[in-house]
Amino acid sequence: MGLRLPSSHPITASLTPTTRNNPTRAVVSIRGFPRPDAALSVVAGRPAGLSSQQIDMSAAFKAFLNSPVGPKTTHFWGPVSNWGIILASVADTQKPPEMISGNMTGVLCVYSALFVRFAWMVRPRNYFLMATHSCNECVQLYQLSRWAKVQGFLGEKKVPEAQE
Repeated sequence: MGLRLPSSHPITASLTPTTRNNPTRAVVSIRGFPRPDAALSVVAGRPAGLSSQQIDMSAAFKAFLNSPVGPKTTHFWGPVSNWGIILASVADTQKPPEMISGNMTGVLCVYSALFVRFAWMVRPRNYFLMATHSCNECVQLYQLSRWAKVQGFLGEKKVPEAQE
């Protein structure tokens, strides 16, 4: 019993059962490989030498790759790129609060709050997007509170000292 590919194909494969009593055990040899150890022994549908735990991890990784929110979609790369906003905001916490734009920080707060709800309502639920915007909301609210304190909205207004 053999599997034949078109003659124009550079690599041909043949599947040969090793025993007639055990049809699940077979040797797949691939012609065209430079190494003679290119033969792959298949036992009960899985490559020989791999444990069931390795097969499960491999299957889980493949499931993640091909999931509706996996790295092949914008549902994954959108939140990844949004982490740039969060990291920049965290870096801005070391700058003086006078440099904070209240309008921009307020807009980012509203934006993140809306997208937290969007990530919860969209099907399939995008927990990664929701976590990203939740973190952004926390950082932006902290920045907004720093700005509000300097402007005098939260407590006493900070008055610059008169120069002598």
